[in-house]
Amino acid sequence: MQWEKLKPPEPDDPLCCCECDIYRCSCCCDCDDLDEAFARWLKDRPAPRGSRSAVLDALIDHLEISMIPVLLLLPLLLQVAALHYLLGIVVLTALPSLVLWYYYSTHRKKRRTLFFLTLSLYSLFYMYYLFITEIVPRGDVSHLQVCTVTSGMVLTIVLLVVTKRGPGFVAPVASLHETHTNREQGGNGTTQSAASCAATSAKKSPNTKWNKCALCNVMRPPRAGHCRTCQRCVYRLDHHCIWINSCVGQANHRSFVVTLAVFVLTSLYGIGLVLSSLCPRQHLVTALFYCPAVYSQPSTALCFTCAWFSSIVTTGLIYLLVVQLLNISFNVTERESLLALRNKTGRSRLRGLVIDTGQHSRGFYKNWVEFLTMADASGSPQPGLTNVV
Repeated sequence: MQWEKLKPPEPDDPLCCCECDIYRCSCCCDCDDLDEAFARWLKDRPAPRGSRSAVLDALIDHLEISMIPVLLLLPLLLQVAALHYLLGIVVLTALPSLVLWYYYSTHRKKRRTLFFLTLSLYSLFYMYYLFITEIVPRGDVSHLQVCTVTSGMVLTIVLLVVTKRGPGFVAPVASLHETHTNREQGGNGTTQSAASCAATSAKKSPNTKWNKCALCNVMRPPRAGHCRTCQRCVYRLDHHCIWINSCVGQANHRSFVVTLAVFVLTSLYGIGLVLSSLCPRQHLVTALFYCPAVYSQPSTALCFTCAWFSSIVTTGLIYLLVVQLLNISFNVTERESLLALRNKTGRSRLRGLVIDTGQHSRGFYKNWVEFLTMADASGSPQPGLTNVV
């Protein structure tokens, strides 16, 4: 496989007054993010002995104070959109643009941010809160249906936690040497298992040539890639997902797809329950586009607006899920598709929904079997490691 010529590491940006520790009035600076200055101010404040726990320290380290306005603005905009259907059209059309503008204006220099993850979780819990407090008391939803929606939401959170465990970073040779040494001291079963997994993957891959990353200087297998956001190389890198604040790679690709599927199904089911309760005499599709009776009460108008908001989000996730399923069917990652488009080596299939590189595909059935049975990359040895061990 012809690998892309990676650009050299970008030079460090010059320090701003916000980022200089000796500048005590950094909160007044308006030329950089407020988050780092606010977090630094909190950490520098003297605290009584034993009054601050490790949990609070972790929260301060990851605190993004600029998230507060957008979290307050989202329910306010939904309340405004619920006043009239014309306002709803304007607000829901402009809402994605406002979120992106706010993100780029406040987080443009952050490599990793909790912005989109916090926004998505907040929206999920807010929609569920309105469903429990406004729709369930109307008596149109059974206990089984409430349990189904609740189970779907809990399962989505659990799968998200599993996905966030890590995409499978490529470790340096020294780290792998320590890992295999510890495994040999504890027993030979795990070491033999890792070696067998590596041998199996080598047989499956038509190209077992490893290369050295120009940015992090580690040896990596052919389908691994360097993420400039995480500053690490990832086994079978698909893409960096801003909504989970993590890469999607060999170790979490399956759980990522399952999370998308569960969320989409739960969201569609919940939207159907809301529309059936608000517009019982109309079909679900027609009720979503025309249901004037909901604007007679503020609570029903707000629920109808949130159903529209959820429909917009779900539509985007359905598109993402379809693209993921097609990429799996053709055994191609999103990164490989972008490289194929850039190098003009791939073929566009299904009206551009998938790019067939023709390098790793072995047929629909075998591609899915390979995806469902691929081993966790965390224990795969690198070339030359067997000689070191």
